[in-house]
Amino acid sequence: MSSLISVNNLTRRYGDFCAVNNISFKLAAGDILGFLGPNGAGKSSTMQMLTGNLAPTFGEIEINGVDLLENPKAAKASLGYLPENPPLYKEMTVLEYLTFCARIHGVVKQKINTISQSSIDACGLGEVRNRLIKNLSKGYQQRVGIAQAILHSPPVIVLDEPTVGLDPIQILEIRRLIKTLGENHGIILCTHILPEVQAVCNRVQIINKGELIYSAGIDEILNQESTRFEISFASEISPDILSSHSVFTSIKKADNNHFIVESDLNADKLIEYIVQQQWGLNQFTQQQASLEQIFINLTLADANTVDPNTMNASSTEQEKVA
Repeated sequence: MSSLISVNNLTRRYGDFCAVNNISFKLAAGDILGFLGPNGAGKSSTMQMLTGNLAPTFGEIEINGVDLLENPKAAKASLGYLPENPPLYKEMTVLEYLTFCARIHGVVKQKINTISQSSIDACGLGEVRNRLIKNLSKGYQQRVGIAQAILHSPPVIVLDEPTVGLDPIQILEIRRLIKTLGENHGIILCTHILPEVQAVCNRVQIINKGELIYSAGIDEILNQESTRFEISFASEISPDILSSHSVFTSIKKADNNHFIVESDLNADKLIEYIVQQQWGLNQFTQQQASLEQIFINLTLADANTVDPNTMNASSTEQEKVA
């Protein structure tokens, strides 16, 4: 399958500071790629370079087979972009604004009305098409921002924090819209909200300190076997007793005789070991792997001591990592 975006050895320096360090990746049609990283990791610099708003120090970017640096106008014609703060003219109505954007994109006059209406329909803006943008809710304004990004039917769409500031219902609506758009486009979703990535993306990449440190499919993450377990005992067992057994690599007391532990043993062998100690095992649950714990472990732990292939996770962590 041909790549809609091809990034090779992309680097951006600000003086002596390297914001993005030699990253490479590809985006294919049908991909919804979650692009993650903590604040200051290099996400914004990468997005600005991909959209032609920032020149790389060195490296190559191709969009739909066109070199962005050599032929920026042609490359950008294949790109739709929603920045974190949508570029809206709020004194215009939705239809006026999209008509204006269509003209900017060079849509021929005879097709402007049809294309604008198509974008309105795709983003669920039919009921507000003649209302002033300034009078719309935040959710509808985000929809207008997405509508301008897809107006010219670009094969690639870049969305930067598309659900920031929205209420839960609006978030669900935007997520559904992104998944629908992903059926016919390649999408890069840049966000801090990890459950959002897990809900709509089929691939994820994590950048930290300017370097691409993790890349995997969502299915691969969810099918990964966790090494974190929730256990409880009939008799009173102290954390010190558990710590004296090397099978446990991490121990956290959750409640009386109730612990969250990590172990290099698989579930069956760990159960067998605990039963042999005659502690009175009441509960044993293997927690599900999650993107959130992978993100935390990779970005907060010492990079020299973390193996991405052994990352595992709890499904009970916070929903948002800023």
